[in-house]
Amino acid sequence: MSAYVIVNATPKNPEKLKEYGGQAGPLVKQFGGEVVLNGGVTDVLNGSHDHPRCVILKFETAEAARAWYNSPEYQAIIPVRDEGADTVFYVVE
Repeated sequence: MSAYVIVNATPKNPEKLKEYGGQAGPLVKQFGGEVVLNGGVTDVLNGSHDHPRCVILKFETAEAARAWYNSPEYQAIIPVRDEGADTVFYVVE
């Protein structure tokens, strides 16, 4: 069953965010994932939402998504990510 990683983000440092994206994208592919969407939130239809950006990643399974996130390679770039944006990550099946 496919699983999706949903990322809500508020950019802080465009240069660091670009650096992070250049490293994170190939890692997603390495773990069999793909970027489904990388865009701005245009409308909040109900409730409140604090992050202007949304990224959706698709993996074959939730286990593959977790393997990507918990990999030493991805963990090593988290400091760059955190300098570039405030983020919330979650897995949806």
